[in-house]
Parts: sequence; structure tokens; C-alpha cells
Amino acid sequence: MRRCLALAVLALAFAPTWHAATPAEKQTLPAQPLPRPEPVGPPAVGAIDGAIDRGVAFLLKDQNKDGSWGSANRTKGLNIYAPVPDAHDAFRAAVTSLCISALIEVGGAAEPVCKAVERGEAWLFERLPLVRRSSADALYNVWTHIYGIQALVKMHERLRTDAARRRKVEDLIRNQIDFLKRFESIDGGWGYYDLRVGAQRPTADSTSFMTAAALVALHEAKAVGVPAPDKLVQRACDSIRRQRKPDYSYLYGEYMKYSPMHPINRPGGSLGRSQACNLALRLWGDERITDEVFATWLDRLFARNLWLDMGRKRPIPHESYFAVAGYFFYFGHYYAGLSIQQLKSEKRAFYQDHLARLLLRLQAEDGSWWDYPLYNYHQQYGTAFALMSLKCCRRAGPADPRNGE
Repeated sequence: MRRCLALAVLALAFAPTWHAATPAEKQTLPAQPLPRPEPVGPPAVGAIDGAIDRGVAFLLKDQNKDGSWGSANRTKGLNIYAPVPDAHDAFRAAVTSLCISALIEVGGAAEPVCKAVERGEAWLFERLPLVRRSSADALYNVWTHIYGIQALVKMHERLRTDAARRRKVEDLIRNQIDFLKRFESIDGGWGYYDLRVGAQRPTADSTSFMTAAALVALHEAKAVGVPAPDKLVQRACDSIRRQRKPDYSYLYGEYMKYSPMHPINRPGGSLGRSQACNLALRLWGDERITDEVFATWLDRLFARNLWLDMGRKRPIPHESYFAVAGYFFYFGHYYAGLSIQQLKSEKRAFYQDHLARLLLRLQAEDGSWWDYPLYNYHQQYGTAFALMSLKCCRRAGPADPRNGE
């Protein structure tokens, strides 16, 4: 008998949710007072750059000999369900994509960084097209396609004078978009488990945060001239809207539509998802996602950050308050950083200071960041997310080569 899908079931065990407001129904923020964090002031001069340098050094030291990052070598008593070998192929490709993105964004032009990026890109060119669905019930490959697209976009812009290389990258972006089309949920959007049928076209209910991450990646691909089909994007946006509550909390997944007040669907449980969902809808033209919505949820994130922090580094998914899982921590703050960039420039500093101080405090002695023990992938993805988040905390000023400027 196959190994028990304990964690897969745990991630999907929350009873399904309520009738979500339709796009035509007006979404409004609640009238009662909302949490507002106190100003913290900017970090010390050089603190952000110093933390970035230490994080980059960690990634350079941790890169595998074949150019990738991450492995299945570390285990614990209770591990995420990961059918071999495809689940780990997907994890490694997604993590490698994130590390390449981070190094391109903040690593600078030093020779060791350039060599690490080139080795990582060579691995990605070879292995990314080969990543497949792990099994009938596990679709971790969707994470690969999402972050693979983002890495490819950055690779596309890195060497702008190499026309042949750019065409190769564009072809690979199209390849990854085709995979997203193939593994789209039957109702639109994307999920990472299919515990219903295991059909060729996934019958899984989409999750709000995975769908949001995909939409952000597809928007970046469109910006470099490789658009996704309009209907694919529209179905994904509709899926997130169905999961949006009036206060801009978002359901964990569509299967929770009959239990909207389950703790994971309330503001404390949505702290790691609302940033990504708001950003995705704003990028694709949803006029309901105003600067006020961004500011309200950034306020919530920093004023009530403990709800996310208490889940950080816990070994069991969703064991913390509001059913928060540790792996939402750096994911949520990465999309918070991107959300800050959507605000008018004069409104950003308050949130940049909060995000920077939070991340600086959590950096480990070896230069890494991590939030959930996931084989040997957690330090790598956590560090990549944190580095790209810190980039968003840099105040506007002279061009810095580490910003890709």
C-alpha cells in the first residue's frame, strides 16, 4: 500500500467555504479601525547592502556542483509527501530558479556571481523542460513552471545584446506557459494537489496563493513579449476573485468556500496570501485593488506579523495559530515587497523600513533565511525570497548595479 498522504491531506483538510462575492459585487474594506504599525525608522546605513552581500555569499557557497541549488538529502521525522524522483526534480528546479532570480537581481557583476549565474542557467536550460508532474495526486511541478518563468524573464534581460540567447529563453518561457496550460485546474487557476480523481486535466480546486504567484510570473513574461493566452489569465483571475472575501482576506483554496470563517481564511490566516493575491489582481487590471487595499494589508502584515512568525520554523504545516504554515513566511513577505513597489513613491518608505528591519533581524549567522524545514530546499528558497524582498526596501537613489540598473 502506498505511503500515507498525511501531509497532503493535512494541507487540504480544511472544510470547503462560502458563496464568494462575484466580480460584480462591490468589495469594501471594513469600517472598524484597522491595525496600524508604529513607525520604526530606516535601518542603519549599509545594513541592507551588508545583509544582501551575506545572503549572496551563502548562495554562492551552497550551489551544487552541477549548477543547481537544493537536494533531498535532509529529512526529519515527518516529511512533506514527495513521490520520487519527480517531486524532487520539481523542488530543485523551482529553488534553482529562485536562486538565479535573486542573484541576477541583487548579486552584482562580480566574477563569482556571474559564474554562479551562468552555471545555474546552464542547468536550467537543460533540466527545466524535463520537469513533470510528480504523480496523479501531486503537482509540485506547477511551482517549477511559475518560478522558472520568472527566472527566465530575468535571464532574458540580463544579456540584452545576445539575440540568439534571448530567442532561446523566449522559447523556454513559452514551453513553461504551455505546461501551465496543461496543468491548469478544471475550474481555472492552479493547485498543487489533486486528491479527487488524478485525471490528466487536474480536478484539484485551485489555491489562491499558487494562482496569484502564477499570474505575477505571467505578467512578467508578457512584459518581455511572451504573453499567455488571455482566457488562461482570465480564468485564473476569476478563481482568485471567487476566493476573495469583502475584507480582502483570501481563502486558502476554492474547496473552502463553505467555511469562510475557518481560521486559515480569516485575516490572521491570510497574511501570507493577501499580498500575492492583491498584487496579481492589480497587475491584471482589477480596479478594486487600490492603493488603500495595498496599504491596509501591509499595515496588517506588520502590525500583526506575529501570526505569521509563530508558524516560522515549525516542522508541521498548518500547526500554528490561524492554521498558518511556516512556508508562507518568506513567500508572503516577498509579495509584500512587490506590493510596496506598487504604491506611490512617497508612500513606500514607511513599509520599506518595516520590511527591512524584519528581514535583517531574522538573517542567520551563515547569511541564510529559512522558515520551514523542507528537505534541503528551505535555506535556498528562503534566502532567495529574502534577498529579492530586501531589494524592494532600497530607497530610490543613484543607480546600483546590484539592482540590475
